[in-house]
Amino acid sequence: MKAIIATSPGDASVLSVVDVEVPEPGPGDIVIDVAAAGVNRADVAQRQGAYPPPAGAPAWLGLEASGRVSWAGPGSGHSVGDEVCALLSGGGYAEQVVVDGRLALPVPAGVALADAAALMETVCTVWSNVFQLAGLQPGENLLVHGGSSGIGTTAIQMGVEFGARVAVTASTLEKLEACRRLGAEVLINYRTEDFVQRVKDDLGGADVILDMVGGSYLARNVHALRTNGRIANIASMDPSPGELDFRYLMRKRGTIRSTSLRARPLAERVAIVTDVREHVWPRVADGSIRPIVHTTFPLAEATEAHRLMESSDHIGKILLIP
Repeated sequence: MKAIIATSPGDASVLSVVDVEVPEPGPGDIVIDVAAAGVNRADVAQRQGAYPPPAGAPAWLGLEASGRVSWAGPGSGHSVGDEVCALLSGGGYAEQVVVDGRLALPVPAGVALADAAALMETVCTVWSNVFQLAGLQPGENLLVHGGSSGIGTTAIQMGVEFGARVAVTASTLEKLEACRRLGAEVLINYRTEDFVQRVKDDLGGADVILDMVGGSYLARNVHALRTNGRIANIASMDPSPGELDFRYLMRKRGTIRSTSLRARPLAERVAIVTDVREHVWPRVADGSIRPIVHTTFPLAEATEAHRLMESSDHIGKILLIP
């Protein structure tokens, strides 16, 4: 089958279409004929050599995909012909993917098969970090950095749907307007405004902050917290070291958790997907939460998809179509 690999660590030009063997499925696995694969910042980091795949994962990129089941092992929970979307440790940038059946969910009613590729990585990341770890509650304030990103557009919708007030940071009026349409109340242009002061002035501080920036945002995030606030860090786009005066964190009785999703043990990822199916999937099926797809590229144009991702000129998700 065709798949996309990085021939060496480097810029987007190192991505190449190659022929690879379909991984051998196990008893509880399914084989999916890929309809679309999501492009994520983690894929960029893997391409650059900074985020290697875990042991046993394919060398080719891709953390989520949607498609039709073409083979289902006993105990997988799926049948041939099912339309599913799956959370992957890698391998989504391909014509087929093999995954443990417990990490795949039925495509929700009303969602196009290709668009479903935009769901699993973002929904599972937001659910596990904002709700499971940070414990966001109805009536609390959620600050989402990078509100127009794939993760951000999902976090806004989930925060609103579960009863939070949502503030976002983004870099342009167009992006902020997109966030407003999804339900964000406090819109902060981080290039021209101090997000700490705006969050304090408009909300009295944040109970939960979903941070993808890291670095220089660490201390500022702590200052933006309310008492007993929680920071969920999922990436470090700012490569500079973060500095923290623990006295401020202690005064806020604050908590910082920093996680990655695909490095978690299989049992933890299965538990997250199971929770998402129970709590989030019905809200996707009724249209309360929906995938936001900016554009699609043919699989062979993965280089252009990565260039768009790195430009940050998109709103929502970028997909690859085999």
